[in-house]
Amino acid sequence: MPRSQEPTIDATRPRPAAVITGASAGFGVEFARRFADRGYDVVLVARRRAPMDALATELEAAHGITAHVVPLDLTDADAAARLLARVDELGLDVRALVNNAGFGTYGAFAEADPARIAQEISLNVTAVTLLSRLFLPGLLAAGDGILVNVASTAAYQPGPYLAVYAATKAYVRSLTEALWQETRGTGLTVLALAPGPTQTEFFEAAGSEKFKVGQMLPVPEVVDVAFRALDRRNTPPSVVAGYRNRVTAVAAGLLPRRLTLAVAGRLTGE
Repeated sequence: MPRSQEPTIDATRPRPAAVITGASAGFGVEFARRFADRGYDVVLVARRRAPMDALATELEAAHGITAHVVPLDLTDADAAARLLARVDELGLDVRALVNNAGFGTYGAFAEADPARIAQEISLNVTAVTLLSRLFLPGLLAAGDGILVNVASTAAYQPGPYLAVYAATKAYVRSLTEALWQETRGTGLTVLALAPGPTQTEFFEAAGSEKFKVGQMLPVPEVVDVAFRALDRRNTPPSVVAGYRNRVTAVAAGLLPRRLTLAVAGRLTGE
């Protein structure tokens, strides 16, 4: 029988809370809705306050939970520490963390804006790493904690013209799978979610449609994949959303590297 990730309710503890980054749009919004539906308070984290305020109002009315809005730029050097301090200040019993915030850039690496690259690495790599590290002790102590890091199908092969994005998502996948192994038997559930191209604000932020490589799925279906994995008795270290995307990810690991790069280059080349 699959195990449910419904939180364990203890009258002597605060209501369980889920911290969700990138909660102003896309996957972050859907993760917030799912956790609120399961009885978690939510901490919504992103740069833009207005859409999070609207989401907080929706979730509180629909589910009777408390939604905390934390406007924060996670590329700031002290952002992770500030978020943890805010959560501690609120006295929340954080039992889930979803590192969803991230963005991609498209174009030849030699022509990329170094400042934009630095921001991309800061958000996709540094923020994910530090938030995972800072919240992990509390998630372990909870006994039924959840850590979800959103990677990408780009994590499964190098991405010509998406070089930095693919590299950062490969890092997220590798880090998360290592944490999955390190924390086995602790009660913590760790998962790297690898979506393919999805209809979110991602492509507008990236400035290109070239990221649309692979099977397109609606946002709710991708989050369904994550929660089905979380609810399994033995949650896998990572999961790819979409059957065709899973086949492509497996093939990328089996084909000769030169061929994988050649195919990727033709799909994403300018």
